[in-house]
Amino acid sequence: MTTLAILPAKPVPWPATARLHPFGGTPSGEAVGAIELDNGRGIRARILTLGATLQSLGLPDRDGRVADVVLGFDEGGRYASEGHYLGSTIGRYANRIAGGRFTLDGVEHRLPMNDGAHHLHGGPDGFHRRMWTVEEIGGGEATFVRLSLVSVDGDSGYPGTLRAEAIYSLSADGLALTYRATTDRPTVVGMTNHSYFNLAGAGGDETVLGHKLTIAADRYLPVAPGVIPTGERRPVAGGAFDFRESAIVGARIREAGAEEQLLLGRGYDHNFILRDADGSLRHAATLEHPGSGRVLELHSTAPGVQFYSGNFLDGTMTGKGGRAYRRSDGLCLEPQPFPDTPNRPDFPSARLDPGEVYEHRILWRFRTA
Repeated sequence: MTTLAILPAKPVPWPATARLHPFGGTPSGEAVGAIELDNGRGIRARILTLGATLQSLGLPDRDGRVADVVLGFDEGGRYASEGHYLGSTIGRYANRIAGGRFTLDGVEHRLPMNDGAHHLHGGPDGFHRRMWTVEEIGGGEATFVRLSLVSVDGDSGYPGTLRAEAIYSLSADGLALTYRATTDRPTVVGMTNHSYFNLAGAGGDETVLGHKLTIAADRYLPVAPGVIPTGERRPVAGGAFDFRESAIVGARIREAGAEEQLLLGRGYDHNFILRDADGSLRHAATLEHPGSGRVLELHSTAPGVQFYSGNFLDGTMTGKGGRAYRRSDGLCLEPQPFPDTPNRPDFPSARLDPGEVYEHRILWRFRTA
């Protein structure tokens, strides 16, 4: 097994802290590091070097009791072999690319197909399976870690050498995540985080179906079989996809007779078109657990957010504390470009050219109600 270099944390004002320590190893012998961010006010986050993964997120409830609210594993190496992308960074391109191919400047690029006939989340060896380098940890008003990754030209079929960064920053009331990347050839990029949230506490018996959800979207992208968007931008008004005002996640999830889209996705697995998508950081969604009072507000610069209700968690994967993760034990709110954008010139572009800087900012704000 390789040795993990433990980097000293830069001095940070009390009470915020940032520390790096070992967190197991991969089956191939690579050491996994864990960066512990603590804002000193009851919010703690653990980031892994493997996959630039959000492994845990401790949030207090309305009575001050802290619970971990993201699904994951207790040992770092599990993230190298297990599925479902728990908490990991997704890249180069989040979501599906139809047929495992796209054409850029007249050249077709073929990608590995790991979701039936389609390419999903960067392929089987995407950024979620890569060891990221810790470049800097420390703090001031917010405690942070900056990680980097180099993806060479032709990696999983994508053109251009991509130099990527993931910066997690924990402040008094929220966790920020900034992705940046540059390339030496024209390419496509769409990075996001794939955390499964359960604000009741990820180690308990309560699913997310009783959570309340608001999404700042008037339209969503219906899908065809294979969960590839048809290109239609369908209004959410009046149906099971209407989360413009706070609604219980599970209230309409089984209405497949009225909403064929729920049948195609086995629940919610759809991209919502966010309002006012001008590249600025803006509100995308709010998730609330009435029992604990925990509230998560998602903000992003991306044009869309994929709402996934944990439909393919089937009890065959054992997570933290020996818990078998089952359907809807967690849900994902993944801000990102639209699925299959590299094949859809009518969608907002995901192209990155040399000399440009790709940047995607995500902010999770936390409070209690």
